[in-house]
Amino acid sequence: MVPMFRSALILALVLPAPALAALSGFYDSAEKIGAIFANGAVADQLRQAPVRSVENTGTTPDGQDEWTIRTQDCDLTVKVTAHPPADGMVGMTTYTAEPLGTCD
Repeated sequence: MVPMFRSALILALVLPAPALAALSGFYDSAEKIGAIFANGAVADQLRQAPVRSVENTGTTPDGQDEWTIRTQDCDLTVKVTAHPPADGMVGMTTYTAEPLGTCD
C-alpha cells in the first residue's frame, strides 16, 4: 500500500498542472467598480454628479452582475459583464459596464 501511495504522490508532484489564481472578493469588486466608473455613458447618465453609494444589487436576467449607483438626484442600474481569459490562457478576468436605462 505504501509503494502505491508513494507512486501516486510522485506522479501528482511531477505532472504539470495549471496554476490556479483568483482575486479576493474585495479586489474583484474593485475591478467591477473600476469598470463602472471607466464607462463614459455611466458618467453622462449620472450627470457627472458626486456619487453617494455603489451597491451590488443582484443579477440581471442574463446572469451578469447588476449594480446600482446612487447620486443625490439619480439611481442608475448598471450591468457589469465578465470577460474571462480565453480557454487555455491564464490571466485576470476583465469587466465592462453598461447602463441599463436612465436615471430614476
